[in-house]
Amino acid sequence: MQKANVAINPPAVPRSPSGSIKSILSLLTHAASFSLFFLVWHVAAVYVVQSVLFPPPLEVFQRAIELIEQGELFSNIAVSLRRIFLGFLLGAAVGVPLGLGIASFATVRAIIEPWTEFLRFIPSVAMITIAVIWFGIGEESKIFLIFYTTVFIVIINTAAGVAAISKNKIRAARVLGATPWQIFFLVSLPGTVPFIVTGMRIAMANSFTTIVAAEMVSAHEGLGVMLWNARLYMQVPDIFVALVSLGVLGLLADKLFRMASAKLTASYSSNS
Repeated sequence: MQKANVAINPPAVPRSPSGSIKSILSLLTHAASFSLFFLVWHVAAVYVVQSVLFPPPLEVFQRAIELIEQGELFSNIAVSLRRIFLGFLLGAAVGVPLGLGIASFATVRAIIEPWTEFLRFIPSVAMITIAVIWFGIGEESKIFLIFYTTVFIVIINTAAGVAAISKNKIRAARVLGATPWQIFFLVSLPGTVPFIVTGMRIAMANSFTTIVAAEMVSAHEGLGVMLWNARLYMQVPDIFVALVSLGVLGLLADKLFRMASAKLTASYSSNS
């Protein structure tokens, strides 16, 4: 007897949502989360605390509109962002090659690692006085503090990325006749890119926290100055406007950085 050929269809695999649908769902989830946050804030301010020291979100929003119409809020935001990104970019530009050098070359590690380990435990806030003495009360001192809080985070994460590279990859490159410099540029650097990106994200977050302290000393504009003046004159809504502005700016900056780094480092991430 001949066996009948029976076609066996594989079980249907559920199709994953398209990229656009995922983006919409993510956006809706974020919107719902923020809505819940502001709802809890409103309930706590209106029905629980009931104090002028804890204004509801609507009052803070109205004050933000007033500051925008006066041009004060956007002016302070622009000044703070300029200082943050200049210091951040300088810190990243110095931190990445130093981290690669420390982890890849024994001579560089012996020279640079000791003072790196020493300085990174001194908080940037403690360096405010030194920054003013060295660079004066102008822009240089603020940018230096952002640079200081950025560079060591990037160094440590970059060095950790090189250390995490599989030793078999390095051995294989040596067997194939690669020189130390070829191993550095073709093996160590591509494999470290995800760690570099993570370190830069952490450093950017620290830059936003440091800018407040940096601008509280001898500055005339910026969100830190806005916070300081609002504290002096008990303008509590202004304090919340500055705090929310920092949070929103940090969220947007991190989102843009993640999008840009995902596109620029896609090939490195897939090959690491």
